[in-house]
Amino acid sequence: MDLRPLGRSGLSVPPFCFGGNVFGWTADEATSFALLDRLTETGFTFIDTADVYSRWAPGHQGGESEAVIGRWLKARGSRDRMVIATKVGMEMGQGPSGDSRKGLTGPYIERAVEESLRRLQTDRIDLYQSHTDDAGTPLEETLSAYDRLIRAGKVRAIGASNYTAARLREALAVSAREGLPRYESLQPEYSLAERGGYEAELEPLCREEGIGVISYFSLAAGFLTGKYRQEGAAAGRAREARVSRYLNPNGLAFLDLLDEVARDHGATPAQVAIAWLVARPGLTAPIASATSVAQLDEILGGVRLTLDPAAVARLDTASGSSLKG
Repeated sequence: MDLRPLGRSGLSVPPFCFGGNVFGWTADEATSFALLDRLTETGFTFIDTADVYSRWAPGHQGGESEAVIGRWLKARGSRDRMVIATKVGMEMGQGPSGDSRKGLTGPYIERAVEESLRRLQTDRIDLYQSHTDDAGTPLEETLSAYDRLIRAGKVRAIGASNYTAARLREALAVSAREGLPRYESLQPEYSLAERGGYEAELEPLCREEGIGVISYFSLAAGFLTGKYRQEGAAAGRAREARVSRYLNPNGLAFLDLLDEVARDHGATPAQVAIAWLVARPGLTAPIASATSVAQLDEILGGVRLTLDPAAVARLDTASGSSLKG
């Protein structure tokens, strides 16, 4: 498999990253183990998670996904083969002393990383990412904390998620000026259904600065699989709110085009959507999740799919305007 450099970090990753948000949530532990086994059997070794996954689920506290991954890593003895990415910064509730567990202050990052390392049952995190910007904490403080973790061998590289172009540019400037580690990757929302936010300013900046890009919601929360075709079709599903915004005339017309391209290539709509991302210049690896081995196999088929230039042009044109209602 051809590996791709992740920014200037020295890490090389496959052109697909498995989204671990489902582990311990919509995929129970046995299913999660089966998914991870299948992932590695097919040569893919890149997993993305976060400390907050899946705190939103009833009865969950956060850390469930990391804990499942940690038990799998220990059971399979596969830590050295994997590239593990996780994140810090989202609201994790109150700590034992009543303090808020969120943000990107130095002391909080250094506490949070220990919890993630414990759950993951590892001594290092390959890619540690700021899950969301913390405008109330100086960038120097955040990046200095990451510097200490890298020097201690607990983190290999750092990345940013959900940053604006202005704040990412500012962070890169601080790193250069202060001699601190820089964000080597960006994790933005990006797909055929959501293009403008990334392409307008973030894409040019990342390509200019040599920053790796690992896009999330690569299948627009399942919309681009084509399984939701009418208003209300996602009712009761875990991602109902996100899918429903595309169930409008523009979105449904685009699904018809996706069907045509898929038929022309002997593929499925989801595979076409993934293949389009894999071929996008400057994009390192799309992130997608699955709750069954069959779903995962379908996604991996998309990673291996090559779209002809005419199909790419049709998809580019049709998805150029917003698909939201």
